[in-house]
Amino acid sequence: MLTIWGLIYFIPFEFRNQNMPFKCVVGGGRIESESRKIVQKKNMLSLGRSHIAPVNYDPSLLPPPLINGGGWENLPPELLLDIIQRVEAGKTAWPARRDVVACAAVCRLWRLAIKQVVKTPEQCGLLTFPMSLKQPGPRGEPIQCFIRRDRAASTYRLYLGLSPALAGDASKLLLAAKKVRKATGTDFLISLAANEFSRSSNTYIGRLSSNFLGTKFVIYDDPPPYDSLIQSNPKFGIKVSCVVLPLVKSKVVNISYELNFLRTKGPRRMHCTMNTIPSSAVQNDGFAPTTPTFSDDLSQFPLTSNRKEALVLKNKAPRWHEQLQCWCLNFKGRVTVASVKNFQLAVDPPQSTGQQDDVVLQFGKIGKDIFTMDYRYPLSTFQAFAICLSSFDTKPACE
Repeated sequence: MLTIWGLIYFIPFEFRNQNMPFKCVVGGGRIESESRKIVQKKNMLSLGRSHIAPVNYDPSLLPPPLINGGGWENLPPELLLDIIQRVEAGKTAWPARRDVVACAAVCRLWRLAIKQVVKTPEQCGLLTFPMSLKQPGPRGEPIQCFIRRDRAASTYRLYLGLSPALAGDASKLLLAAKKVRKATGTDFLISLAANEFSRSSNTYIGRLSSNFLGTKFVIYDDPPPYDSLIQSNPKFGIKVSCVVLPLVKSKVVNISYELNFLRTKGPRRMHCTMNTIPSSAVQNDGFAPTTPTFSDDLSQFPLTSNRKEALVLKNKAPRWHEQLQCWCLNFKGRVTVASVKNFQLAVDPPQSTGQQDDVVLQFGKIGKDIFTMDYRYPLSTFQAFAICLSSFDTKPACE
């Protein structure tokens, strides 16, 4: 007959490592807490170490679990790939799409599988990871979003969805911006978080700067400030190494509003020079630079562009409606309130293909502080949002 020690010794590792201080499952029976001292003595004589947790067991003192290890990496590659494909195909809208992001954080093997399955917004028309906000949008149907303005806090929040009434509490926050006035102009600090706009924060991704007259704007693409190699974890009292990325900021877009010396009422006229997108990108076989989905691939991505001919976008000229006595544009039902801020940004005619509607960004008002924003290739979410922010700034020289 096997002794108590024999039963404990042949317990599978999965049961012996559950850290249960009072009870352990053994075959078909149980060893109660009063037998624990006898088992501990025999363990000390045989192996010198017990697999039963001590009485003063405190899980907070244990080190954090290893993310890149464990039984999740033992799945067959074919089964894992099938699981990821099913999750990706079934989660096409937020908040259910968070499951796709969670799969990438299980372990290294799952992350590699996610890389193979999840496509860029240009290919699938979906936003998945934060890096997707700096990747070009889909070539076909545009991605529809809305902006909520907070006048008191001078903040602007971009959400994924048709409108607040349809999205409700399930609306996905994509980006947020805070307006900061300076003596020489205005800055819009853009962040991934709703209430964190510090440039030293890892959520800060760029800014929009204007001149004193509000006629010239520059969009800066700033990477997260990973200048510190080590970060402390106060919960576990340990230090974690961080990936160091080059602190390079580039001028991705230059925006210009035409001066209005006659002070006549009329629509604004603007044009945008996309410094990092070539003019050939809008052609049928064109290509726009695409930021990798994961940050560990940024070393292979050129952060600056030396192309001679950059893509130029201009706002479409509205037509005067005699019956309504106002300037009108066809927003296809996405804009319902007349405003001088409304615009449609299209490819400059000499660079246009002429085969379809060349509107790549439209922005308009639907409520007191609610605006719609629809964009598509070759613009990214970050670029489209920053261009729309330039419309919110006051322009005394243009109006």
